[in-house]
Amino acid sequence: AFLETTANPFILAMGEEQTATRRLNLSQAFNPIGSLHGILVAQLLVIQSLQSDDYSAEAYAALEATTKATIRENDLGIISYPYLLLGGLVLVILVIVALTKFPSIREHATLTLKDSFRKLVINKRYLGGVLGIAFTVGCQIMCWTFIFHYVDHLNASRGADEQLVATWYNMAAMISFLTGRWISTYLLRYFQPGRLLMYYAVAGVILATGAILLPGIVGLYCLVGVSLAMSTMFPTIYGIALDGMGDEAKLGSAGLVMAIVGGALLPPLQAAMLDLGGDGLDDIQLLGFLPEIRFSFILPWLCLVGVAYYGYSSIKKQFLNT
Repeated sequence: AFLETTANPFILAMGEEQTATRRLNLSQAFNPIGSLHGILVAQLLVIQSLQSDDYSAEAYAALEATTKATIRENDLGIISYPYLLLGGLVLVILVIVALTKFPSIREHATLTLKDSFRKLVINKRYLGGVLGIAFTVGCQIMCWTFIFHYVDHLNASRGADEQLVATWYNMAAMISFLTGRWISTYLLRYFQPGRLLMYYAVAGVILATGAILLPGIVGLYCLVGVSLAMSTMFPTIYGIALDGMGDEAKLGSAGLVMAIVGGALLPPLQAAMLDLGGDGLDDIQLLGFLPEIRFSFILPWLCLVGVAYYGYSSIKKQFLNT
């Protein structure tokens, strides 16, 4: 949160206003690379090395206390290594940042905290951006979390030799997310940010509809594709919401970063939908033909509709102002 609050306004100010959102998309395009490596390390180096995964719950409970303690110590040691390496990497980055000379950004106006807040609460484009960020991050977390349940539901109807590995599809989603950000960075040379945001969001709505309505592997492919549609949303909404701001952009940036709380509030709602009929993923058929797991993706669908409307609204306001 500290990094996003300070770095994003700095990136927006490091060049011409017309290319600010494009710069932010470029910088944010590196984020999924870290996420992708994290998933890969977790799958190949951590999960496959955990001894506790070699036992069923019943078999593990039947082990002697000393054996359980040995397994627990081994697994905790394996899990701790990536965190130690990440801590070392962060220290290296800290040194690099400390030794790097950054361009100075001159500020021409100074507002008090009260004045900044007063300007922000009457800025409809900014308030819509805060809501759009909450929808975007909530949609991301829901799609990347419940894809595992989606795959589990598919596996329930497949043979033992045809079981799908959810982690690989989650990685495919992250690769499409990464690809989408690089593509949008290029497309922003030719499209106004709000228009590109609307196009991506509409594509996301269509793909989310496919994930809800289409059975089998086709629906899973649609769910993976939603990540490509979500790719440009955070940096583009961020740029639109802060466009043309002065000193209040400091507080505005903090508000936008705080909006990622949508990623904490919305997934429990989808989880509650999964529990409507019981502990299973297909306990009841909603609308007469949709199992809970597929119907629950109506929440990401609604988030994408909200983002599409925000993109459309920014186009309309820009048109009226020209």
